[in-house]
Amino acid sequence: MSRPKPIRGILESTLKGLDLDFQLKAYSIWGVWNEIVGESVAHQAQPRSIRNRILFVDVSHPTWVQQLQFLKPKLLEKLNAFLGEPILQDIRFRLGKISPPLSRPAKDDRWHEVDLDEKTFERMETLLQEIDDGEVRRSLRDLLIKGAKLERHRKRST
Repeated sequence: MSRPKPIRGILESTLKGLDLDFQLKAYSIWGVWNEIVGESVAHQAQPRSIRNRILFVDVSHPTWVQQLQFLKPKLLEKLNAFLGEPILQDIRFRLGKISPPLSRPAKDDRWHEVDLDEKTFERMETLLQEIDDGEVRRSLRDLLIKGAKLERHRKRST
């Protein structure tokens, strides 16, 4: 019987095999769809899924499908520019149900100004020290910092 493998190694290989970094990056366009395509297009077309590097977009009306076909190269360029690499290879438009836009509360960007104490940074580094991949570690560090700042800002605002 062989020795058990450390869970860290098993998790790392499993996560790399799932290609979660690619999926998280690709699906990040949902949060900025309105800004990338513009409000008028966003009211008529919404991303539905990504499969095999193809973005599937639901569109409200056949006329919009035709119009978006003309805009496809520019949209693909903008989306991949946002992603920082050519992740998406194509966009396919199809008729579908479009959800009404979500009404968002007034944006309060002051959470960026929140300072975190040294103890919080130390806890984050303790959590991150086991991650060997530098890029994943940096991304998670950024995410933890943003989350902690946002949480502190929300607590102060209530």
